[in-house]
Amino acid sequence: MHVPSVILIWLRIWISMAQLQQGGPDEKEKTTALKDLLSRIDLDELMKKDEPPLEFPDTLEGFEYAFNEKGQLRHIKTGEPFVFNYREDLHRWNQKRYEALGEIITKYVYELLEEECHLKKVYIPVDAMEGEPRSFIFMSEDAMTNPDKLMVLIHGSGVVRAGQWARRLIINEDLDSGTQIPYIKRAIEEGYGVIVLNPNENYIEIEKTKAQVQLSPDSSDEPAEKRERKDKIQKDTKKRRDFYEKYRNPQKEKETVQLYIRENGSPEEHAIYIWDHFISQSAAENVFFVAHSYGGLAFVELMIQREAEVKNKVTAVALTDSVHNVWHQEAGKTIREWMRENCCNWVSSSDPLDTSVESMLPDCPRVSAGTERHELTSWKSYASIFRFFGDAMEAKSSSGKAAPTRRSQRIRYEEL
Repeated sequence: MHVPSVILIWLRIWISMAQLQQGGPDEKEKTTALKDLLSRIDLDELMKKDEPPLEFPDTLEGFEYAFNEKGQLRHIKTGEPFVFNYREDLHRWNQKRYEALGEIITKYVYELLEEECHLKKVYIPVDAMEGEPRSFIFMSEDAMTNPDKLMVLIHGSGVVRAGQWARRLIINEDLDSGTQIPYIKRAIEEGYGVIVLNPNENYIEIEKTKAQVQLSPDSSDEPAEKRERKDKIQKDTKKRRDFYEKYRNPQKEKETVQLYIRENGSPEEHAIYIWDHFISQSAAENVFFVAHSYGGLAFVELMIQREAEVKNKVTAVALTDSVHNVWHQEAGKTIREWMRENCCNWVSSSDPLDTSVESMLPDCPRVSAGTERHELTSWKSYASIFRFFGDAMEAKSSSGKAAPTRRSQRIRYEEL
């Protein structure tokens, strides 16, 4: 087994320290100096010197992988699934390789959204100036004009981007379970317009030496309460962003600076922006949301900020293992009541699909997604969610007004 030279160096140092500690005062003084030297050594930097360059292919073909007819990622020559431990005893290098592949997967899914699902890419902010940082979403051709129904898809937090539920599922399982493509195709077949949000695309990165100073829009005319809530959201988002930053650009070794996208600097801001500029202006009489994990929290924040508009336009909401919390997000009683009648949360559980699951929170009913794996909940509840939306449409049509949607297995909550 290969032992990196840096490990051998450390072993020699520790052996020397042990030998010195057995001697007199002079040797102990040397030991103290040696310990001080060790405390100044960056082990991570030393390990980098022993690993190969972080240079990886920029295409699937370069990695010698391709998706087969079942949507599974397989090695072109061996037909084997993706191997994480490509180089033994080089975990950091293997992780960087995995992340580089992940970035390629993101671009691949973008291509599928346009070529297979026939969605169009729409850049935001809609009034962006030349050179201003931009993001984008995807939507069907009839998203703004479909008079009947519109489906909105929101993924969770982390490295995933528009069209994905979970990167690990795409790489290790298949495209059906890991992407939103099955939802998009079926929605289009059933006559829905579709909008796919991109809530984690909050900034662009440029090298620090080339960074331009970007001034934030003047918000002095905003109410204090709105500014305070926005500051809190941005602070929470920064914590998550710092955690996930190492996954954002795996081959980045140069120091960079982040330039935030105006009015889209967090998943919550993004959801509100897309509502204001697209969803609320669409012709659809019935809007349906599918929101996974942190996407559920973003939807609840949207409700808090646009309660009357959401109630007027949204017919039903399907959450999949949502991490929202009506107490922490300070959702009012009227919002909680609306969620109880119009939302359902498919949660990770060992119980059979659609079995009622108890909850301590007084918001929407919770049912089993038929899996204990968080990242699989959207895929496993796929058929149930479309039935849920169909039932909601039927209930609304039969009543002639925006009637609440009810499920036979919903939980009865007592008012707290």
